[in-house]
Parts: sequence; C-alpha cells; structure tokens
Amino acid sequence: MSDPKHRPSRGDSTLSPAIRPARKRGLWRPWLKLVIGLLAGYAVVTAALGIYWCQQPPPLDVHALAQAQSSETSAPPVPGSTFVATTIAVAETLLNKPGGFLHNDRLPPGVLVDNCPSWECGVIMALRDALRALRNDFSRTQTQSAENLDLKRADLQFAIDPKCWIMPAAEDEYQKGIDALKRYLDALNNGRVMNGRFSVRADNLAEYLALVEKRLGNFGLRLSANKTAGAMPSFAHAGKADRAESASAPAEDAMIDEAPLHWTAPERIDNVFYCARGYSWAFRHFMQALRIDFAPVVADKTAGPTMAQIERDLRGASKPMRSPLVLMGSGYGFLANHSMVLSSYIARVNAAVLDLRLLLQQG
Repeated sequence: MSDPKHRPSRGDSTLSPAIRPARKRGLWRPWLKLVIGLLAGYAVVTAALGIYWCQQPPPLDVHALAQAQSSETSAPPVPGSTFVATTIAVAETLLNKPGGFLHNDRLPPGVLVDNCPSWECGVIMALRDALRALRNDFSRTQTQSAENLDLKRADLQFAIDPKCWIMPAAEDEYQKGIDALKRYLDALNNGRVMNGRFSVRADNLAEYLALVEKRLGNFGLRLSANKTAGAMPSFAHAGKADRAESASAPAEDAMIDEAPLHWTAPERIDNVFYCARGYSWAFRHFMQALRIDFAPVVADKTAGPTMAQIERDLRGASKPMRSPLVLMGSGYGFLANHSMVLSSYIARVNAAVLDLRLLLQQG
C-alpha cells in the first residue's frame, strides 16, 4: 500500500498525464491575456487618433493675414499679397494639421481612415485651381507676357499625385511649392517682381471663377446623384414597364434609356462628400482674400453682395459635422441626407459664382 501522506513532486514521473497538459496550458494564459490587452489598447489608441486627426481644421483669419502683410512692409497690402498669403496658409494647414498629410499614409491609423484623405483631396483641388489662376491669369497682364518662375514651380509641385509616398513623397513636393510661393510673396511685397506682377482686373477674376464653376458643378452633380436621394430611378423603371404594357411607348421613355443615369455608389458618397467639404473650406478663404485684393473691382462692379452670399453659403457647406457618419436618408424620410444638404449649398454657391462672373464680364 502507498503512503497516503506521500505527495508527488512537480518532477515526479508518477504525475498523472491528465494533469501535466492542463498545467502546461495554464502557462499560456497570462501571455494570451497580455497579447489581447496590447491589441485592444492599440485598437483604442488608433481609433482615438483617427477621430482626432479627422477633425476639420478651424477657419483661417484672412484679415489677420492681410494685416500681417501690411505690417511687414509698413504700407497698405500690395495687391495680390493677401491672396498669395492665404494660399500659403491653406497649404501649410494641409501639411501641418493634426496627423499631418494622411493621403499617402501606408500604416495605421492613417491608412484606415478615408474621410480625412478625401477632405485633403478637396483642398488640393482648390489649391491647384488657385495656383493655376495665379500662374496663368492673375500674374499675367497679357497673353504674350512672361510667366513668373516661382509660380510655375509652385504649380508644378502641387501637380504631384497625392498618393506618392516615397521618391518623391507628396508632402515634400508640396513643401517645395510652398517655398516657391513664399519667394514670390516676398518679391511681391518688396516690389522686386520682374515678371508676374499681380494684376487686379475683372477679366482675370472672371477666368478664375469660370474654372471654379466646373469644379462646383461636378461636386453638385455627384452629391445629388446618390441612389437614396430621390426617385429618379423610378422614372426609368416606369418607362420600361410602360413599354412592356403598351407597344406605343412615348418617345421620352426612349430618351431616358438612351441617356444612362450616372449614380454615385453608396460606398463612394462619403468620399465625394468630404472632398466637396475640403474644396468648400479652402475656396471660402480664397474668396475672402480676393474680396480684399480686388476691392476696387468689387466696388466698381457692385459685386459686394454677391461675394458675401458666396462666403455665407461656403460657410454653411463647411461648418462642423454633428453626426459621426454621413447619413443618406431618402427624401423626406426619418434620417437626414447629408449629401443632399451639401449639394444644395454647392448649387447656391455655383449659381452665385456664375452671377458674379457675368457681372464682372459686363462692360
């Protein structure tokens, strides 16, 4: 008989095989809990950073930028200095906001968020339009005048694909464009611009507005063409049903089928939404700067109320979101349709920009 007081030691070979695997499994539990805890903490930190980084930057004080330009030269702002300084400020905000430039990120949390990169894409589009107008319209008095090399460099640097992340990195190229703009602004303030002096003329501003009209028209169409926004698809289906029931289908039904309806896919509508908001945010600052630089033209054409309306609607298009998600309710349904709300603001801005351009083109 075995002694009942005898207890097998840990190294005792007589230990039951059913007990040894259980103890081995128990050794992995602390490590498993540690790994799960680290992964959960990483997920929480990543989500918090993504939410913080995706907050829209506060609006810039364009009048403070104009005063800063006048304080540097101890004179009234040079025509064009406010617009160029605003362009620099918008570009620096794009690169230096919380999280930096996220469009070309390849690691979390930047690679996991798409709303902020879409917003950045809209700002880049607005910057490209402003730089193209600076290079081709505002800084050239006639079609055969020489272009400014710094503005040419800035335009080319911001033409880089924002998805480039190495050799070259997009943010490095954009920073070179900002440096070129700063050189042009310094020469403009000090009267050292040989080629490309800013010209305040109504036709120059009208050319820029014509470019903006096309951008806004594209945004308005894509925002309003979401499949949950309205009943337009039912028209096409009704036409097909009518032809099935009657051989004498009206000609309008055939025209509907021949002209396919272009819809924005539901999984893409949030990207279009934030891209339009980014463009509206940047264009609002450009309009404020142009109102200062083109003050004589605005007064001569009595365009002040129209420009004020544009700024007011752009403020509504870019005001902070209260909902964490882009809702796409249908018509007068229970949920809001954010894309249609933004589309209405964009449509109002586009109509006002058209009115302003026609007003500037009048003799």
